[in-house]
Amino acid sequence: MNLLDYSPIDEGATARDALLQTVQLAKQAEQLGYRRFWVSEHHQVMSVAGSSPEMLMMHLASSTERIRIGSGGVMLPHYSPYKVAENFRLLEAIHPNRIDLGIGRSPSFHQVNRALNETKGKRLPYEQQIGDLQHYLSESPSPDHRFSGLTATPVIDTAPELWLLGTGMGSAAIAAEYGTAFAFAHFGKPSGEGLEAVRLYREQFRPSPFLQRPKVTVAVFAVVAETAEEAEELATAFDLWLLMVESSNPPPYYPSVETAKKRGFSTIEKEKVAQNRKRMIIGTPLHVADEIRRLAGQYQADEVTVIPNVYGAGNRLTGTALLAEAMGLAALK
Repeated sequence: MNLLDYSPIDEGATARDALLQTVQLAKQAEQLGYRRFWVSEHHQVMSVAGSSPEMLMMHLASSTERIRIGSGGVMLPHYSPYKVAENFRLLEAIHPNRIDLGIGRSPSFHQVNRALNETKGKRLPYEQQIGDLQHYLSESPSPDHRFSGLTATPVIDTAPELWLLGTGMGSAAIAAEYGTAFAFAHFGKPSGEGLEAVRLYREQFRPSPFLQRPKVTVAVFAVVAETAEEAEELATAFDLWLLMVESSNPPPYYPSVETAKKRGFSTIEKEKVAQNRKRMIIGTPLHVADEIRRLAGQYQADEVTVIPNVYGAGNRLTGTALLAEAMGLAALK
């Protein structure tokens, strides 16, 4: 059982508040027995503070002792694979056997990609970037690589665990070809294609120096509260945030429950909300736990990653604690 945190900036709070709340959530996740704690990379999303996962990961790993800390994920087309490899080798050197490198293709603004790559030459194919990243992270790099004499430093005895994030068949096929673990974003595309994508990944998986057998996590939004009524209230604020953040007029903060109630939804928005509800699990701890087990069974997932993206740091802490108990996680004594 894992957590993925966006570092949401709640209405009335600041980006610094959001980042400190992420640290607090990671510490609690470790105490509750969660296996992994990942942070996201979002650019030009003003209601989210998580723009540089590597930087945040270093602080999180230093603030915890056992839980695996990862990126969910680094948007590889924005960067040089060589630099990503060095960033994560450095993280792994300081925190051996605790670092996860989740990578993905960025669906974000084209302007962001242009700004991050303004002084660079041609853009490499995504598949080539993955191959390059594996080359730099490998203990036995290929002598035929175009930069065969180049070493990603520091040279260390362990390697970060490599995950490819995706929402469809294309990403599943790439993860299988390159022998990485696969994180399917059910929260992004909850359709039958997801089941087919995971099946394809398992069938076509080719062992690599990084992974000998296929490994799958399925990621889902979860809204958990002590009662169904409380969960529904939190979900209403989440509904509004999701509508706004995926619109042409994204919000400067994560709206409160009161703001969401006061605003309400138009008929068209209600139809979109109904569709978005398929991306999340809402309810009491026992209900959410049952639905998570059902979802994991559908995907035959090895792990499940929960995104507790609800309003209020206290609500995120409470919800993840209630869920840990309902899932029977082993809390640290």
